[in-house]
Amino acid sequence: MLLTIDVGNTQTVLGLFDGEDIVEHWRISTDPRRTADELAVLLQGLMGRHPLLGDELGDGIEGICICSTVPSVLHEMREVTRRYYGDVPALLIEPGVKTGVPILMDNPKEVGADRIINAVAAVELYGGPSIVVDFGTATTFDAVSARGEYAGGVIAPGIEISTEALGVRGAQLRKIEIARPRSVIGKNTVEAMQSGILYGFAGQVDGVVGRMARELADDPDDVTVIATGGLAPLVLGEATVIDEHEPWLTLIGLRLVYERNMMRG
Repeated sequence: MLLTIDVGNTQTVLGLFDGEDIVEHWRISTDPRRTADELAVLLQGLMGRHPLLGDELGDGIEGICICSTVPSVLHEMREVTRRYYGDVPALLIEPGVKTGVPILMDNPKEVGADRIINAVAAVELYGGPSIVVDFGTATTFDAVSARGEYAGGVIAPGIEISTEALGVRGAQLRKIEIARPRSVIGKNTVEAMQSGILYGFAGQVDGVVGRMARELADDPDDVTVIATGGLAPLVLGEATVIDEHEPWLTLIGLRLVYERNMMRG
């Protein structure tokens, strides 16, 4: 079994693979203050009772692959693999790790590891040209060329960040549940805010993806648009440009990179 861990700024997603199949997944909050020991206890709590794994930490885990956008958490995860999974092959996604995707950026090292991993999975599953829209702490748009290269991207404030900012900075506004309102024209303040968030972001996705697709390919219709991230389902029904929804895109990319680096020969 391969354990994949995607550490985001707000949430951490874990996936357990049996071959190419994801057989279990978990989502927890990302806390930069957690120590390696606390993380190990948390992992044991999640996996300890799984029927495909043993009772002891590490039982049944044959490999680990981790990417993180939070440097302090990556450091602690490295310690977790060393202290608690010492006999298990582990790969942490860092500059120098072979992904098979050329990065066409001014400074390739500054691109978030999760964005490159998403591109790896997009190339494998859908080919290029393609655009990955990841609805996380930030909403990121990542372009993959017809030759499978990471061509660049766009970073915008995420849905939750925007909602929280509106509640904090608006004198007569407040924090709201991110949900679909009854109609576009809100009949109360909460529905008006929900409408602005939902349809505003759907419009953003359609607008940004349309502009990117025109730069990425001679025929924009040739570009496959893939949505991923925890808040993607909220926008799926309203954004018109999304072709595919793959909630585990990053985890699949981690599996692919692990196989390419650790299972050769």
